[in-house]
Amino acid sequence: MTPMSIPSYPEPGAARAGRYAPSPSGPLHIGNLRTALIAWLAARSRGAPFLLRIEDLDRERCRPEHERSQLADLAALGLDWDGPVLRQSQGLAVHREAFERLRAAGRVYPCWCTRADVREAASAPHRGRSPSHYPGTCRGLGAEQRRRRARDAGREPVWRLDGRGERVSFDDLLHGPREGVVDDVVLWRAEDAPAYNLAVVVDDDAQAVGEVVRGDDLLDSTPAQILLADILGLVRPTYLHVPLVLGADRRRLAKRDGAITLRQRLAAGETVTEIVAWMARSAGLADRDEPTALDALLGRFEPQRLSREPAVLPAPTPRAAER
Repeated sequence: MTPMSIPSYPEPGAARAGRYAPSPSGPLHIGNLRTALIAWLAARSRGAPFLLRIEDLDRERCRPEHERSQLADLAALGLDWDGPVLRQSQGLAVHREAFERLRAAGRVYPCWCTRADVREAASAPHRGRSPSHYPGTCRGLGAEQRRRRARDAGREPVWRLDGRGERVSFDDLLHGPREGVVDDVVLWRAEDAPAYNLAVVVDDDAQAVGEVVRGDDLLDSTPAQILLADILGLVRPTYLHVPLVLGADRRRLAKRDGAITLRQRLAAGETVTEIVAWMARSAGLADRDEPTALDALLGRFEPQRLSREPAVLPAPTPRAAER
């Protein structure tokens, strides 16, 4: 692929970076921050740069105030990053270039299906796939069928990757060998903007990211992203997918769970030191008698030590709440 014009770091020849890439659509919760901590430890422990990229493509949900609070929370934990804060919206021209290359190669197709259409098709008895898996409804449409779909839908299509049912294998640093069938993920949105799966692949290559640390809820999207990198001639990063932090009901953290943000935990009386200690121990990075300061965690970080099970976020301790 031609050289990217996305603002990037590190300089050519430097170690390939690690990164953390939040979307500024709301405050980070403790689970998000625990993943950021692990990503920071993974990069710093191998002497690599650590980048911070703000994934701000969703103009309706992303807010400057959320970005400011996220940066403040990361700094409060003691996490630093190299170079300027990068923003995904700065790479729109390069995202489009990559999309046009995929279109020229015949690896994308227009799709007019709604999310409800996808869920209904995936839930059919013969499907047996996840509700988000695209069943290929629009993949094989001819020119006339596409014209009819466009007329009946009355809206612009999204553009999906033609995965062609390919199987992709990769080694996850925590979960080991993995294999999955490539889903026909959305690459370009109807509002003429890149979708996550395309932008993240292009940005990681442009910014010399060599290791992607993120939640294991994204494991299933990895085969499609690897295939995209291969088609575009980009370097495959190494992946480390970490278990999520759950609420007391063992569902993903949400406002219903109460004190889930750093600010809320601090207001309840906990300290940053206590919060980092819980993050480290819940992730398997420290036993109860081991120190959990960042420099101590950094000195003994090994991906294989991480827990493979999700953690349940406890309520603030009564002692902390009474301070």
